[in-house]
This record gives sequence, C-alpha cells and structure tokens, in this order.
Amino acid sequence: MTEKPEQPKPAPGRLRRLTARSVPPLPSLPAWWPVPACAVLGALCAGTYGMLQEPEYRSTGYVIAAPAKGTPPDAALGYAQAYGRITSGDSTLTYASVTAGVPAATLRAQVQTETSPDSPMIAITGTSHTPTQAADIANAVADALLTKSNGMTQNTGVKLVDFSRAVPPIASSSQPVPLTSAVGACAGGLLGGLVLLVRPRRPGEPAAPTPLPAPAHSTDRVGAERERV
Repeated sequence: MTEKPEQPKPAPGRLRRLTARSVPPLPSLPAWWPVPACAVLGALCAGTYGMLQEPEYRSTGYVIAAPAKGTPPDAALGYAQAYGRITSGDSTLTYASVTAGVPAATLRAQVQTETSPDSPMIAITGTSHTPTQAADIANAVADALLTKSNGMTQNTGVKLVDFSRAVPPIASSSQPVPLTSAVGACAGGLLGGLVLLVRPRRPGEPAAPTPLPAPAHSTDRVGAERERV
C-alpha cells in the first residue's frame, strides 16, 4: 500500500502574506465623523423624548378692572397690576383648589398670570395634560380672584369683571416631534464639532505648520558690517 507524499507546508512568512491578502483592510473613517454621528444621535434622542412626553394644554381667561362711579380711571390700571400679583397667593390658590380639584401646591405650578402696563386687564392661563382641566384651572383661579377682590370694592373703588372665560384648547402647546428632532440634531452637531476641537491628533495627520522666524532687518546687517570694519 503506497503512502501519499506529504504536501510541503508554506513558510511562515508566506502564510502571513497570504492571510494579509485574503482579509481586505477596513476603510478608515474620515476625521469629521463625530459631527454627523452626534447629529443623528441627538435627533434620535430628542425625537424619542418628543414622542414619549405627555401633551400639554394651555387655556387662558381674562378679567378686567373697572373703576366705580367717582373713581379716576388710572386707579383701575394700578389695581389691575396689584391683583395680578396676588393671583398666585396662598389664599387665592387655596380657594381655587376646591373648585379645580387640584391641590394648591400643584396649582401654583400650573397657573400663570400676565398683566399689561397699558390696559387694566389680567390674563390667567391654566396648564394641564388635558384640555378640559386646563380650562377649569384658569376659570377656578379667575373666580377666586373675583371673589377676593370684589369684597374690597367699597374700599378700593375698583371692581373686577369677568371679561372672557377660558375654554378647552383644540391643540396642545407641546413642541411637535419634527421640531424637537431638529433641535436635537443641531445640538448633537454642535457637540460633535466640539469633539473635533478637543480630540488628540491621530498618527499620520499633518502637524500644524510652524511659523518661520521673521528675517532680520536690513539695519541690523549694516550695523554688523560697521562693527567688523
């Protein structure tokens, strides 16, 4: 029975060359890759947050200060500014919390008041995750302010009147998902640009050019020649 001749084994150096040829080298990423990568990551994170956050609704009602008979009109403007400041007071919010069904501590963060320096009008805005509750909060605070202020009409000569009731809004005031994604992409791109500025230089990248020394002035040469003479 004849034995097959053994095949000659390739030399180690040749084996390494064959392995290097069989595996193609991986393409190197460009130096500016952090910018698009961070922009895409920021857009994904911001878009996910925009989809998962609860919608927020805002509803606004208006009350106006009217001067009583014999009271100067400027007094109504001054009292409107004063009543706008006490809208977020503890007594007003405690009275409104019973009607709105929201604790006074929570109601403080869900109510915003705005006054105008040109007109005796007070805007009361309620914020909630449902449109009906947003309108109920604004109307409850407005009713509490009317009750509190009109009890002092004989002393102030100014009466608050319900000018416009708050109604449930049709659309939410939350930012849409495309807008949040765009903001996240811009923030991520900016972060990627900062990474490019602070990252260490990779081997093989050209170093920054070194400035050459400025040539000596011609008067220095003349002075040197005179010293030689």
